[in-house]
Amino acid sequence: MRSICLVFATILLDSAMCCAAEQSWTGKISDSVCGAKHKATDEHSVLKLSDSDCTAACVKSGAKYVLWSNGKAYRIDNQDFAGLQDHAGQTVRVMGKMRRGAIKISQISPHLKEHKGEKSSL
Repeated sequence: MRSICLVFATILLDSAMCCAAEQSWTGKISDSVCGAKHKATDEHSVLKLSDSDCTAACVKSGAKYVLWSNGKAYRIDNQDFAGLQDHAGQTVRVMGKMRRGAIKISQISPHLKEHKGEKSSL
């Protein structure tokens, strides 16, 4: 009986470690108010803002950073991550762990343009 419990404990531990592995996502750093499309005139009472400026303005007003990828907004767990502000409104590649539906970012870098014949994940 003891060996059966040990086997089940090992299986559970292995599956938990598998789920905790780092993953990567490619997408655009945006905000929880605007999502994928920034409508500067409607939301900020100005004629035109870049995606970067719009994201920064929304976050300053209380919105949260999100990663917009493949038609879905992913919440970002660590809102104070250093690279978020620098990459706001840009397409990036993030590394991190998914936990409770939110990404905890460990690394962020600019997404290099796709090579001819390759498809982007956006």
